[in-house]
Amino acid sequence: MSKTTNKYSPELRARAVRMVLDHAGQHGSRWSAILSISSKIGCASQTLNAWGKKAKIDRGDRAGVTTEMAERMKALDRENRELKQANEILRKASAYFAPLSAIVPIACRAAGRSATAGPGQDRLHRGTPGSHRGRTDLQAPAPNVPWGRPWLRHWSERPMDDDFTYVATWQGFVYVACVIDVFARRIVGWRVSRTAHAGVVLDALEQTVHQRQPGSGLTHQSDRGSQYLSIRYTERLAEAGIEPSVGSVGDSYDNALAETIDGLFKAEVIHRRGPWRSLDAVEYATLEGVDWFNNRRLLEPIGNIPPAEAEVNFYAALERSDIAA
Repeated sequence: MSKTTNKYSPELRARAVRMVLDHAGQHGSRWSAILSISSKIGCASQTLNAWGKKAKIDRGDRAGVTTEMAERMKALDRENRELKQANEILRKASAYFAPLSAIVPIACRAAGRSATAGPGQDRLHRGTPGSHRGRTDLQAPAPNVPWGRPWLRHWSERPMDDDFTYVATWQGFVYVACVIDVFARRIVGWRVSRTAHAGVVLDALEQTVHQRQPGSGLTHQSDRGSQYLSIRYTERLAEAGIEPSVGSVGDSYDNALAETIDGLFKAEVIHRRGPWRSLDAVEYATLEGVDWFNNRRLLEPIGNIPPAEAEVNFYAALERSDIAA
């Protein structure tokens, strides 16, 4: 996985800036809106204010270097460094170059492929058992849930669950996707969209990856929805080093935790505060609902404490055990 020092995805930053603009009238001032939304997003108010200034620069409403220009400058600097490094390597290794016919098989073996494999053929060799082109065999067994049932044995396995639901508004249906940390039942990524395409669940995953910075050992559980089985989504999981796991056909237990969180969200936010006029109203209510759920909602399975407190307690216990050791 490519590591990043920024814990907030670009989509989340754009979403936060848009919510400040859309809901500034509900607060006494723009700064009051920034204070309210930044606390729910989990960032500093100065950070959200800086995002807003950057958005003005990108729109041309404020002088400064745009995000696109800054990225192009960084890309040029990176290319220059890579070219210098490549030239230096070629200069030092020129005396030791072997014939091309001897180099190609070595490079192919290092990549785990046959030297005669055609484009994409190596990917087929790494397919999961039971997968094939053409019609899907619905009788083929689904991958086992790696941590088994019950869901969790230990925090070190770091499973997360993923699902999305729909909400009726006066302008049509909108879709809410969320990613849940199974250990603490904390919602670590969410997204509201007008469509149920793979992009909505991918944005929620991106928020999770940026905030949690997962390494190896994290398992992602979902149902067999087309969004979660899409090429874009599975490739992003692989890039982040996350092991995918999907439930079996017609089995409600494999994704029970995410379904439970969706049910709580609808009962405690959507049904209680509806009817809903638009996506913007649902999105802002989801922002408030996720903040309340993570920081103040008491959950019986984790000891009648909020998810955020469960995580704090766990890390405090780890520190005490390290000191004792």
